[in-house]
Amino acid sequence: MKRKILIIEDDQNLVEDIEVLLEEEGFDVFSARNGKQGIKIAREIIPELIICDIMMPEKNGYEVLQ
Repeated sequence: MKRKILIIEDDQNLVEDIEVLLEEEGFDVFSARNGKQGIKIAREIIPELIICDIMMPEKNGYEVLQ
């Protein structure tokens, strides 16, 4: 079973670059464009790791952490 990583980031180019690198290493990669969406996805997939931006629309990284 592949390990799941969630990327919460509003810069789509950055997300795509990180996804490529992690998928090449064998991870299942999920992404969200804002904190609110990231929280929803995290609750659904229960990732082993979350990579989260701090400054985002909807909810910032600190709000996601709470």
